Amino acid sequence: MNTGGRLIAGSHNRNEFVLINADENARIRSVQELSGQVCQICGDEIEITVDGEPFVACNECAFPVCRPCYEYERREGTQACPQCRTRYKRLKGSPRVEGDEEEDDIDDLEHEFDFEGLSPEQVAELMLAARLNTGRGSHLNGNGIPTDFDSSPPGAKVPLLTYGEEDADISSDRHALIVPPHMGHHANRVHPVPYTDPSIPLQPRPMVPQKDTAVYGYGSVAWKDRMEEWKRRQSDKLQVVKHEGENDGGSFDGNELDDPDLPMMDEGRQPLSRKLPIPSSKISPYRLVIIVRLAVVGLFFHYRILHPVKDAYALWLTSVICEIWFAVSWILDQFPKWCPIERETYLDRLSLRYEKEGKPSELASVDVFVSTVDPLKEPPLITANTVLSILAVDYPVEKVACYVSDDGAAMLTFEALSETAEFARKWVPFCKKFNIEPRAPEWYFCQKMDYLKNKVHPSFVRERRAMKRDYEEFKVRINGLVSTALKVPEDGWTMQDGTPWPGNSVRDHPGMIQVFLGQSGVRDVEGNELPRLVYVSREKRPGFEHHKKAGAMNALVRVSAVLSNAPYLLNVDCDHYINNSKALREAMCFMMDPTSGKKVCYVQFPQRFDGIDRHDRYSNRNVVFFDINMKGLDGLQGPIYVGTGCVFRRHALYGYDAPVTKKPPGKTCNCWPKWCCLFCGSRKKKSLKAKDNKKSKNRETSKQIHALENIEQGIVVSKPVKSTEQSQTKLEKRFGQSPVFIAATLLENGGVPRNASPASLLREAIQVISCGYEDKSDWGKEVGWIYGSVTEDILTGFKMHCHGWRSVYCIPKRPAFKGSAPINLSDRLHQVLRWALGSVEIFFSKHCPIWYGYGGGLKWLERFSYINSVVYPWTSLPLLVYCTLPAICLLTGKFIVPEISNYASIVFMALFISIAVTSILEMQWGGVGLDDLWRNEQFWVIGGVSSHLFALFQGLLKVLAGVSTNFTVTSKAADDGAFSELYIFKWTSLLVPPTTLLIMNVIGVVVGISDAINNGYDSWGPLFGRLFFAIWVIVHLYPFLKGLLGKQNKMPTIILVWSILLSSILTLLWVRVNPFVNRDGPVLEVCGLNCN
Repeated sequence: MNTGGRLIAGSHNRNEFVLINADENARIRSVQELSGQVCQICGDEIEITVDGEPFVACNECAFPVCRPCYEYERREGTQACPQCRTRYKRLKGSPRVEGDEEEDDIDDLEHEFDFEGLSPEQVAELMLAARLNTGRGSHLNGNGIPTDFDSSPPGAKVPLLTYGEEDADISSDRHALIVPPHMGHHANRVHPVPYTDPSIPLQPRPMVPQKDTAVYGYGSVAWKDRMEEWKRRQSDKLQVVKHEGENDGGSFDGNELDDPDLPMMDEGRQPLSRKLPIPSSKISPYRLVIIVRLAVVGLFFHYRILHPVKDAYALWLTSVICEIWFAVSWILDQFPKWCPIERETYLDRLSLRYEKEGKPSELASVDVFVSTVDPLKEPPLITANTVLSILAVDYPVEKVACYVSDDGAAMLTFEALSETAEFARKWVPFCKKFNIEPRAPEWYFCQKMDYLKNKVHPSFVRERRAMKRDYEEFKVRINGLVSTALKVPEDGWTMQDGTPWPGNSVRDHPGMIQVFLGQSGVRDVEGNELPRLVYVSREKRPGFEHHKKAGAMNALVRVSAVLSNAPYLLNVDCDHYINNSKALREAMCFMMDPTSGKKVCYVQFPQRFDGIDRHDRYSNRNVVFFDINMKGLDGLQGPIYVGTGCVFRRHALYGYDAPVTKKPPGKTCNCWPKWCCLFCGSRKKKSLKAKDNKKSKNRETSKQIHALENIEQGIVVSKPVKSTEQSQTKLEKRFGQSPVFIAATLLENGGVPRNASPASLLREAIQVISCGYEDKSDWGKEVGWIYGSVTEDILTGFKMHCHGWRSVYCIPKRPAFKGSAPINLSDRLHQVLRWALGSVEIFFSKHCPIWYGYGGGLKWLERFSYINSVVYPWTSLPLLVYCTLPAICLLTGKFIVPEISNYASIVFMALFISIAVTSILEMQWGGVGLDDLWRNEQFWVIGGVSSHLFALFQGLLKVLAGVSTNFTVTSKAADDGAFSELYIFKWTSLLVPPTTLLIMNVIGVVVGISDAINNGYDSWGPLFGRLFFAIWVIVHLYPFLKGLLGKQNKMPTIILVWSILLSSILTLLWVRVNPFVNRDGPVLEVCGLNCN
């Protein structure tokens, strides 16, 4: 099938670069570089200062104005900010004007005309020019590739992958950088940095012949045109505000319309989202009950510790230790929920701000990552639906790129993605034409609802039927690929042109890249452009550590940075499709908010699931965590990262610190006594010295490199700058040995350099996914997804919060993402086992939140949450012991509590009531039902005595003995019937401990009741406490019992044998320790009757 692309495979270390299934007509169009912040007066991009921050003219309102407009306004204008009317203060490096003498600012005459700083974009251009020899002064061959690209052999050259758009009429002497003739090809390395050599005559920078030199001045006609353009923009914004007022029922009088500040004060300052605190009628009683419960817990332990049970001291001591651990665990879980909040977004304001009618969209680009491993466990049809929902998302097509990571290098995934790309040409325009939801065809066609609701287009029914038929044919083709993949040929798979599939050896294959969509020659059936779709399989070789999913995600980060470099990333699992087509816009309301978006590292969406039974037997929905715990964390520093459905800021993934909010200046010594300065002086000196050190570090990368205006004059330097090489060495140690990728990391607003050759970008893309690229770098340590645990999501979010970033929890009215969950008991327990094992690995690592990250930006209550997320598997030990105590008490006749007094009864009742009231109030403000809360409580016990226990032992074996364990990929099968998977039984050793506990407590109840019947009425009173304890365990394990019985209500033989064996051993042990009869034999008394 001709998908309009080709597969690129290669290994950077082995100098391999192979072009497979080449199609000369299919080419990739490079992505235009994203623009930064724009001046509201002239429309030019605002420069970056030496400190790495955007230039800010007004410190009061931060109205975006570039430095030339700022200096022009101060020199010839009103010297005031156009928005807040505050007089402009003289900034560092700006010439004095009349009125500056009245200010008390400290002069900086020494560095008044110092322009040594370069923006990150300019540094990126310099690095790319040195690496790729593109743009200035380079010669192109017939294919558009620079002739001095590198020293690789001619056979390794790759055909140009984009249509050449360079003007052949422009000669090399028309470039901005002029190379003196005497340097030739044998000269030293050319650096586009300003350097004045009086011996070399400088050629003037060529200009467009149609323009005159006079147009490049402040007093020229062009300057007046720019001012007129600015006024026109203000008028457009005024029309928007007027239109909003009419819709709101408001009215504008003439004075309001004449106010020039109206557009900026209304539309320009409108936030894109807002917090919705929980009503005080709900949250105040909740906090009060928490404090009361904390006091009651103190009284409870005061009574328990001071009243030991002397005849059962071991049982009493064990129970008290377990209860103390439960109390600590409750504190770690409870207090991060102290300040829960909700959020609301304004999508209409986002469109008004960044999508002006008749102009290109200014929304930021987004790279979407989809990860998959084994197509037999993660069906290709599910992955295809996820990809289709991404391609059809309600977002500008040129701003979306989808990268699919095939970490199993399966040809089945590759062929299925090829079919998906072809079907997307029909599916994407259908979704956008009729605005359907959801945009995953499998779930759209199977939903039980009136699909004609709100549909008025006369051709909808006809086109829907045709599309459903096309999708069914697409499913048949995918199913045919799956059936073919079950029989692997002896010689491995072969592609359509006879080329062997490069991934025949799963653990030894080169890196592969295939661009399916996003090319100029591949459009949908209506002729519209489609989002970019890229297949990526990173290189794997024996002897290298590949770090599972975290390594695959880091490879996608690097590939996407080279090919598209969007400033934001969305990662989803292969079974999590986009259920809300406006999900990306929801995230951009937080990320692109000009007031609070700069400190947001990621936006986490809750996980919602399809195909779960109505009763949610094993708490697959996890509603308590997503609707209660995560809302509480959002009120602190933000929710934790849960591995999918999360939009990241690329800059935060690179390990950078969050931007520091500038605090208002404190009081000066004019109003304080002089002796105060003696104590404050040393502190001020230390703070100033720290600031100077920080500024010097930020200037290292751009030292000796001057402003862009000087670069455009074409001045040449024949010697490299030492500080630049040192900073580049530091960046290579951090990000790896790819100058193109390093250059991309310096572009905070994203974008691919305009002059980069597509062929060179593909070479770099193959290099950055090579298996040895991360060696001796900070990948997995400080950059990207963090290694060291199978639950890489917790570590990655934790590191970002330690750098001072905050995250946001977004819950749209329509769920943003939906996925499939394992609903049978065995798969669910294995999933929980994997999560718990990752927490144990983090506990024993250097990144454990108990001792890591102090002195950073992590808040204390947020740390409590992270500590709770890594210590909860340890709760399995006291939980297992505590669930065993009821059976032991019933079999031995002992109890863990002495005879209860009136005071003890009040304390116990108060504890139980406070627990119940806390749960009820959480259900109120969290919107959680009673059944969800009860299922969560039940599975906490089931998972605690099975999965968490095994994860703890596996983690200890891995740390102490070095025995590694491989987790099983959770099965994500398509639904063949109504909850048919719910009744599938799969044997696993995780089922033994809870089954044993269940049988022991049942036997204990039978023995306790039998003993009470034999001993008479007086023994029933103490029995009730023991029975309540045992029944509490049995009720919590009831869903587990239903899972064992299955649909046929029969227990598997192997489970029955193991459980009876262990229960018999424990029962015989009890008989040996404390039988019903006396050890000295029955007591014989003399009968009073004369039987003779």
